[in-house]
Amino acid sequence: MASPQPQHSKLLRVGLIQGGRILDERHVQREDITIGHDGKNTLILPPHDDLPAKFALFENRNNQYQLVFDDTMQGRVHQGKDDLDLARVRQQGLAQERGSVYVLPLEDTARGKVEVGGVTLFFQFIPPQETEKPALPPGVKGGAWKTMDRAFFGILAASLLLHMAWGVFIVSSAPPAEPELSLDELEDRFVRAEIIPQQRTQEQPVAEAAPASTDDAAEKPAEKKPPTEAKPESPRPANSAQQRAELAKKVSSKGLLKILGSSGGGSGGAFADILGSGTGGNEIAEALAGAGGVGVATTEALAAGGPKGGGTGNVASIGEVGTRGGGNVDLGTKKEVAVVGRVKDAAPEVDSSDVDREALSRYVKARLKAIQNCYEKELKRNPNLKGKVVVRFNIKPSGRTGDIDVEENTLGNEAVGSCIRTVIRSWVFPFKPDDEVPVAYPFVFSPAG
Repeated sequence: MASPQPQHSKLLRVGLIQGGRILDERHVQREDITIGHDGKNTLILPPHDDLPAKFALFENRNNQYQLVFDDTMQGRVHQGKDDLDLARVRQQGLAQERGSVYVLPLEDTARGKVEVGGVTLFFQFIPPQETEKPALPPGVKGGAWKTMDRAFFGILAASLLLHMAWGVFIVSSAPPAEPELSLDELEDRFVRAEIIPQQRTQEQPVAEAAPASTDDAAEKPAEKKPPTEAKPESPRPANSAQQRAELAKKVSSKGLLKILGSSGGGSGGAFADILGSGTGGNEIAEALAGAGGVGVATTEALAAGGPKGGGTGNVASIGEVGTRGGGNVDLGTKKEVAVVGRVKDAAPEVDSSDVDREALSRYVKARLKAIQNCYEKELKRNPNLKGKVVVRFNIKPSGRTGDIDVEENTLGNEAVGSCIRTVIRSWVFPFKPDDEVPVAYPFVFSPAG
């Protein structure tokens, strides 16, 4: 038989049975149970010859109960897996002998019965009953309503009600309609205009007339002006001699014209003195050779106050001023060198399956002309400009572009990259992805020819 374990918290239940009825019952813990006809016993039994006035049937030693019986007592004990008779316990020495009585330690699962003096006592170990907590009187008890912070919970309830009402209003209200943008409202819209230059009609060159002699020029009448530029004519002298005299008088007092009109011999006269030896007076004279109306003045014209040379010579005279001009001067037409650049697009990098790469390439190739214009604009300034530009941008769910940035630029020209960003900003793709799709698109530039 296994050694009994001490009982710590269980109660020992002992009852008195007579005639099939329970006459008395006790629940004790760590107390001895005595029987007999003495009134101080735990259980009072009728007087019997084999039973003293007081007998300790159950003793508590070291928190463990033990059954105490003698040779006159009969009964059975069920302990663990063993069901033992008291007579067998005495015979096999399973109980400790103490004088005239026997002591059997009990486990907390032991139960049994003992017959003594015509009555039967039963015993067993039971768990202790839960004691009810002492209840406070209703006047002392504090309810939840009395202990809560009413001001705080009032503010909390009002806030929750307000937020719930606002949430219901937002959910139940219809979303505002998104207005469609017109072309004028779209940002960075560009229109390419091609202006075809008109062909200029070439003017027929007017053949220069052979220079007439001084006498013939004086005798020929003045050419008629077009009727659209008709001006009132001032009265002219009757003969050419009088006309030359008046013109010489008008010009004689004009300082520079007076000096330029001198034509001396030998050292070159006043004209050569003014221009100097290194100025190239002959070239100026040749440039003025086409001017009409220049004649030879008289020596009297120089006497009016102009400087004279030391030797004899002739002086130049001014004929009819402004009546004829020189020959036509053809400056030619300004020619602009045509600059053409080539743009090639490589395979783009697309980080989503919502955008078809082939459709994206077709869309960009249809708009490469605008990218080429950005390159050709700077190619005019630098004919050796070539390289690669990689532009990274996002395609929004609306199809427009965003977060445009030049990721790589080997051209060494920031103006081309800025122009490409402006062009891409105006693109609206036919794709409608669920989320923004990043795209890296490379362009390779090189001059044509």
